[in-house]
Order: sequence, then C-alpha cells, then structure tokens
Amino acid sequence: MTLLEAHDLSYSAEASPLVQSANLSLTPGTLTALIGPNGAGKTTFLRLIMGLLKADRGHAAIEGSDIASLSPIERARKIAYLPQTRPLAWPQPVRDLVALGRFAYGAAPDRLSDTDKQAIARALTACNLDGFENRPADTLSGGELSRVHLARALAAETPVLVADEPVAALDPRHQHEVLSLFKRATTDGRAVLCVIHDLALAARYCDRIVWMKEGQIVAEGSPADTLTPERLSDVFGIEARVDRTAQGAVKLHIEGPAGDMVKRHI
Repeated sequence: MTLLEAHDLSYSAEASPLVQSANLSLTPGTLTALIGPNGAGKTTFLRLIMGLLKADRGHAAIEGSDIASLSPIERARKIAYLPQTRPLAWPQPVRDLVALGRFAYGAAPDRLSDTDKQAIARALTACNLDGFENRPADTLSGGELSRVHLARALAAETPVLVADEPVAALDPRHQHEVLSLFKRATTDGRAVLCVIHDLALAARYCDRIVWMKEGQIVAEGSPADTLTPERLSDVFGIEARVDRTAQGAVKLHIEGPAGDMVKRHI
C-alpha cells in the first residue's frame, strides 16, 4: 500500500529547472529523510507533492486521490505540513497555536470537540509541552517554539506528515527527541517525510533516505544501502568514512571537503 506517490514531477522558474522528473513513494509506517545540498530543490519538491505548487509535468497522489483534485481542506486532512518558516501573527497561548492543527476539522480554539481536545493533548504530551498550554508563544525560546509548531502538525493526526528542516533550531538533545517522535509517529501507520541536513540523524532514525542533487532524485533506499563514501562525495562534495556496527547500524564519520573540491578553492 502506498500513502503518497509522486510521478515524474518537474518544475521550472524563469526557465531554470528546479525539479526534474522526480519520483517518490511513501508507505505506511516509514520515516523517510529527504537530503541534499542547499539549492538541490528539496523545498520545491515538497511543495509540489503537497499540491502547493502546480507542476509543469507529472502528478502526485495521496491515498489514491490526485493532489490537484483535492480542496485545501481535503489536503489538510491528509497531509500535515511543517514548513521552514513559521511566523507568529500574535502572541497566542500555546494551546491555541497547537489547536490550529485541528482547523481542517472545523475546530477553533473556543469550540473544540472532545476529539479535538484529545488530539491536542496527545500532541502536547508527545512534544514534551505539558505545562506550557497557557504560555504566550512569544515568551518561548526558539527550541520551545519549534516543538510547539511540531505539536500543531501532529495534532492534525493525518496519514502523512511532511516537515521541512524540523530540527534546524534545536539543540542536540531535542533534535534526537524530534526524530524519535517522528519514528514513534510511524508506528500507527503514518508516513513521515522530513528534510534534514544532519546525516548522522538520518542514518540513525530513518527507514529510507531520498538523495536529491540539482533538482533530481539520484538515489533512494535504506541508510545501509545508500550511505556510501562515493555517494556522499558526489552529492555533498565531502569525504567520509562509513562503518557498520555488529547490529548493522550505520556509523558516519565526516572528514571534510572532498579532495577535488579543496583543490578548486586553493
């Protein structure tokens, strides 16, 4: 069974190709990392698969329905999106901000059903935000606010969760907590797709890695199958050593820029 499928997606802006013939398949119970250097087209690709951008070619579908055929409310009930930029319009209490995740179900902070309240409570607990419910959002640290936005996305309880650099503002402990949370979210059959730059985190927590370079998906598979020194050199221009533990886990040791790249900058 496939929850979300993208086929041959392509998109250009001002005659410059940003995404080219990209394919993706997300199955229930999987945590997938989308990785690649800055400017690889990752955010554009996310927006295409969610129907936030109209593709020049190709299509995306979720649970068998063409994304382009769904209304914004229908899409919001199927895909929760955590973007890179998450501005606050006013100093809302944390509970009200998390409650926005239930908007697609007709909920508002002052008229929450029991189902909405339970979903919000689960999301707050999952993100370690119990006790923060009445705190104004503008009094939170950057890391705390990141967890609030994550709770908002989780409160939607959609079959697919897409997150664009969800751990960028977090300290190491909370980075691991967020990836652990994503991993737990897949145990009830959800599919989670996240853009992440920390390759060690991707190797440790993700079931699959999708590699993107210059607008194209150049590889896809498990960390054990796709994390190789050759691919790291090709996609990121870095030299790295990849080891395997006795249990089969991947251990990544980044040593620096690849030799040919160093030469080009001397």
